Amino acid sequence: MKIAKNIQNIAREVLNNESRALAHLATLINNDFEQCVQAILAGKGRVVVTGIGKSAIIAQKIVATLNSTGTPSMYMHAADAIHGDLGMIRDEDIIICVSKSGQTPEIKVLVPILKRRGSKLVALVSNTQSYLAQQADFVLNATIGEEACPNNLAPTTSTTAHLALGDALAVALLELRNFSSEDFARFHPGGTLGKQLYLKVEDIFVRHLLPVVRPDAPLQEVILEISSKRLGATAVMSEHHELVGIITDGDLRRMLQKEIDIRQVKAAAIMTRTPVTIDQSEFAVKALELMQYKSITQLVVMKGRELAGFIHLHDLLKEGIV
Repeated sequence: MKIAKNIQNIAREVLNNESRALAHLATLINNDFEQCVQAILAGKGRVVVTGIGKSAIIAQKIVATLNSTGTPSMYMHAADAIHGDLGMIRDEDIIICVSKSGQTPEIKVLVPILKRRGSKLVALVSNTQSYLAQQADFVLNATIGEEACPNNLAPTTSTTAHLALGDALAVALLELRNFSSEDFARFHPGGTLGKQLYLKVEDIFVRHLLPVVRPDAPLQEVILEISSKRLGATAVMSEHHELVGIITDGDLRRMLQKEIDIRQVKAAAIMTRTPVTIDQSEFAVKALELMQYKSITQLVVMKGRELAGFIHLHDLLKEGIV
């Protein structure tokens, strides 16, 4: 138990160290950060993010976040840059160099080359007195007190700070671009998240073999309609083609628990008169939320005032919405 307690304490110390660093980071946001954001917004090129070692990994994540939130970006490894990859940079691009020390040999070689090209240079750095910071047009200050590593060596708190500052940059750009959930969906069409943002009821509901009975339909007809269409329910339509109710498998089971003459039962007697409906133009995720709220497994789909079909929980499961 003592060992377990020590392990837990170690984890807490790491998290406390990094949370303190992030809280301090918020106090370091200044005019350089604002001017950097404005320069990216006004720029006609891309944001190229570079680094080496652990900073290179952080640079890749920043690029991914920028791209997914509407800021065209590209990753360039600092070592590869001086061996040919500089060819990917255009004059109008803005370069962000990620480095804890700002003094690594690769950065010192790369920076003068970028300056000669006339590229705007941003230093995302933990040492504001470093060579990189002194040469940059904008400094994103990621100064930390110490690493979470007990030897103050392994990049831990510093990489967390760099990552968080990259997120702050991306979100600031996102908000100033008025980047909406619809825009986000265009960049994330795959996976559960993307489908929640763009997939609509009309894309997945069952259109064919629509089960429908009249209010005066006998029980046998109701059962045959539900069974043959394999949707676990049937709509009840008036002679004027208006939706007046729904009968589900559950309604049938509840009816059989009562002492009644089933030979005399008509659809109107067992139907739910206020069926839960959803318009086909709504997002599929809204259909899921409605099912969960009402504790049901299917919804009647409408096209305006017209019956269009049914959507079942299984349809949403197949699409990966859940």
